[in-house]
Amino acid sequence: MTVVGPFGLSVRDQALEADVQAGLTAVEEGLLEATKSEVPFITEAAQHLVRAGGKRFRPLLVMLAAQFGDPYAPGIVPSAVVVELTHLATLYHDDVMDEAEVRRGVSSANTRWGNSVAVLTGDFLFARASHILADLGPEAVRVQAEAFERLVTGQILETAGPTDGRDPVDHYLDVLGGKTGSLVAVSCRFGAMMSGADETVVDVLTQYGERLGVAFQLADDVLDIASDSHESGKTPGTDLREGIPTLPVLRLRERAARLSLPEDIALCELLDSDLGDDARLAEALAALRAHPALEQARRDTVRYAKEARAALAPLRECEAKLALLELCDAVVHRAG
Repeated sequence: MTVVGPFGLSVRDQALEADVQAGLTAVEEGLLEATKSEVPFITEAAQHLVRAGGKRFRPLLVMLAAQFGDPYAPGIVPSAVVVELTHLATLYHDDVMDEAEVRRGVSSANTRWGNSVAVLTGDFLFARASHILADLGPEAVRVQAEAFERLVTGQILETAGPTDGRDPVDHYLDVLGGKTGSLVAVSCRFGAMMSGADETVVDVLTQYGERLGVAFQLADDVLDIASDSHESGKTPGTDLREGIPTLPVLRLRERAARLSLPEDIALCELLDSDLGDDARLAEALAALRAHPALEQARRDTVRYAKEARAALAPLRECEAKLALLELCDAVVHRAG
């Protein structure tokens, strides 16, 4: 048993391990090449998060999905570079919107160089991703464009909030489908599509990726409250401080509205106060860590991970399928 990829994913088949490791190594080289510029400062800014590391979750999914066709097809590594560049670009923009100070254990780009440079660096990465896509054909361009539209729509809907009468939890889960699920789904789609897998297999893996992506983000929501910065790579409570209504907070508000318990109402009032004060933020984090809403969010994570597992049922039994199933378990484990 060998450990590869994020969360300590164990791959038990030597041939699959070799394919995945070779693919991820090639992706890493492709990321460094794609983030080079004739302007040294742009290279430094564009490679800031690349060199900080990361789970490379999306490229890993590309490599595993490619096992259902020809895993050595020429479009696989470039498509994995595209999805990771797109993901990295969104991180630069997210950190500006969230005023985050830490990302992947290093200073965020906006903290180091300011908001303008961070936004423009994200744009630079989007441009480089588009350049690579142009060589992968019009279908790849269309798939990526549709996913990017969903991603941006999800971000806008999160900013706008639910419409009157819409259940906030349902709204939020739809937001996550766009913000996170769309690009994870494309990772699986590109891997299968570029490998020449059957269209039914491409569709199955795309559905799996969508559900896994939501589970992955829900696990992040839990981590933002339950972990320390060493575990998550960013400052705990970042979403709380910025007033972003992640699932544990939404579950808390749902419970407060239903039961009207004084302690729930008091915690909601604390969350609605100015959490720019470190002591107040620490108090809110401690209260949420002990609250049933956090456990409910964990159960929601498990539910989506189970749906991802179920989506894989039509696929033939093989080592790649076992690895994809194990990723579902790893995401749940990550949420505690």
